[in-house]
Amino acid sequence: MSDSKIRIGVDIGGTFTDISIMDAAGGIITKKVSSTPNNYARAIGEGLAAAFGENGLGGADVAELLHGTTVASNAILELKGARTGLITTKGFRDVLELRLLRMPRLYDLLWEKPPTLVDRHLRLEVDERIDARGNIVTPLNEADVVAVLDQLLAEKVEAISVCLLHSYVNDAHEKQIHDIIRRRAPEMVLSISSEVLPEIKEYERTSTTVINSYVKPVVGRYLNNLTADLKGIDIGAPLLLMQSNGGLTPAEVAAEMPVHIIESGPAAGVIGARVLARRAGFDKVISFDMGGTTAKAALVENGEVTRAEEYSVGGGIMIGSRLMSGAGYVLKVPAIDLAEVGAGGGSIIAIDAGGAPQVGPESAGSFPGPVCYDLGGTEPTVTDANVVLGYINPKHLAGGAVKLHADKSKAALTEKVAKPLGLSPERAAYGAHMVAAANMIRAIKAVSSERGRDPREFALVAFGGNGPLFAAGMARQLGMKRVIVPPSAGVFSSVGLLYSDVEYNLSRTYRQHTRSLDLPALVAAWNALETQATDKLAADGFRPDQIRLRRFAKLHYKGQAYELSVPVPDGAITERIAAQLEDAFGEEHERTYGHRAGPNEPVELVSLNLTASGELDTLRDGGADLAPATEAASERDAYFGPEHGWMATPVISRAHLVGRDWKGPVVIEEYDCTCVVPPGMTASLDTLGNIAIDVAG
Repeated sequence: MSDSKIRIGVDIGGTFTDISIMDAAGGIITKKVSSTPNNYARAIGEGLAAAFGENGLGGADVAELLHGTTVASNAILELKGARTGLITTKGFRDVLELRLLRMPRLYDLLWEKPPTLVDRHLRLEVDERIDARGNIVTPLNEADVVAVLDQLLAEKVEAISVCLLHSYVNDAHEKQIHDIIRRRAPEMVLSISSEVLPEIKEYERTSTTVINSYVKPVVGRYLNNLTADLKGIDIGAPLLLMQSNGGLTPAEVAAEMPVHIIESGPAAGVIGARVLARRAGFDKVISFDMGGTTAKAALVENGEVTRAEEYSVGGGIMIGSRLMSGAGYVLKVPAIDLAEVGAGGGSIIAIDAGGAPQVGPESAGSFPGPVCYDLGGTEPTVTDANVVLGYINPKHLAGGAVKLHADKSKAALTEKVAKPLGLSPERAAYGAHMVAAANMIRAIKAVSSERGRDPREFALVAFGGNGPLFAAGMARQLGMKRVIVPPSAGVFSSVGLLYSDVEYNLSRTYRQHTRSLDLPALVAAWNALETQATDKLAADGFRPDQIRLRRFAKLHYKGQAYELSVPVPDGAITERIAAQLEDAFGEEHERTYGHRAGPNEPVELVSLNLTASGELDTLRDGGADLAPATEAASERDAYFGPEHGWMATPVISRAHLVGRDWKGPVVIEEYDCTCVVPPGMTASLDTLGNIAIDVAG
């Protein structure tokens, strides 16, 4: 490694914690260690200590540490957040209960809503009212606030949310309540909606504010533990966390507004895929990230990551599908538009009540893990099936860090799956492999065909510990022509962190018809957002030349309940802006819904949004050229379904591809993952060191 300062990316998954270290020249070394679910920070400290020892590094060499974490989403999924209270306007106590009246399963009479994150006896009202124009109709009674606050304190709540009607246009009453709480309970964890989400729509604003409070103590404790562990190995460098939108944020900001890091974990890999696509010359790619617990897909088109304006977490479904909504807890904050399914290497293979094989969503995780780990697991998993098929090295994973027991995989799969189905072990394993692939193809379709994109026009960028193992077979079923497996694919999400920028997303409700815009007021509103954004980035240490601002507007046809986001051109806001916004909205409406209204249909501006990026002053590209392999390829038998059966399959490293193509079948083994190239396909190496698989051969 270089003597210059290093940058570190750390991504925590359900099974493994991935570490990438980049020097000033762009060279990267990686480390993969088992996650520690009882204290995720411990795996980071232990993994970094081991990586430092192996490479002659120390904490003083670190310039910054970038981190993607699932601690916030886990708190929601497991319902282990803080005991939270809610103070709201009289008559709006049950907004969280009523939700949006959407049903994810239209004909399932047994489906139940997930429990609210705030119990009803902890949702209390105050008598006040501000109208939709910001006028005070009923002044706030301070005695009411004191009474409900004392009631919540008596219930020993750990956090309080405040969400009053129309506070997005006038936050005076919320500020009064904030000041009262700070005087009477100065240490209370507190979130007020006019700071978390100053936008219209009562349920979304309440849900988002409550989630911020619900996870705030959990995230705060985690970051405190992590900071202490990092200091224990002499790392005092800035800690930046990945946000759901793909930008980084300082740990101090994340601790105050954790609602922006709920989907922190999956975002970094998509950012890495965007950088890879740009460097490799691809306009359209779909990122496919399969780890130990889940598989995730996202779209990158014309160099831009697709983002959702709101999403759901928990409630028994995964985010991503427009056809499945209404089950989870809603967050109205920007996030990378991901589709996620419960399919990973640790997903358990079982026989359902109808006698058919089922894969996931239950996972063995990192402990006890797959049966082949020999840590007490008894249920066969996808990893066990891939060991039986000969795809995975039967002796070890991660360069020998994880010892495998192939005989135990075969025994468990035979007993629990093959015998009940009357199949041979390899036929049962291959069937489970195909079921898992079918589950993950749903995620790819959710971000492509469900959004009007043809997946056959896209390249598939595969990463994660299991992504390259499945990608080629899935691409063939989808009619895709090219699969790209980047270097360090098994830890690619941690590598993606190294290519991310600090980012803030600011918004405010601003309702006007586009044909009667108050331009001075609109300019003032934009200027206020831009000043707020530049002040935030300047406080983080960014120079003006490092700051990039992008404006967006949300619009809808008058009378519509939902809006679409369109970019706003740079430069001065002039009278032409109304026509530009209408045209852009009409085009987006047609692309999204297949039609647009006539020229006389009024269009309404609903809110202003600003994305502010601070570009980190660090080298992002580089890496040494890959030298040709000097050792000979090995070989083992692998099973490729009834059509091909068992085949003697070359087992090579990425270096074996230097200067030549390999016809499938071939297994490419690396420290952090395994890539399987089925029969009839061809693998080669591009100029950037990516494995390029030609699906048609």
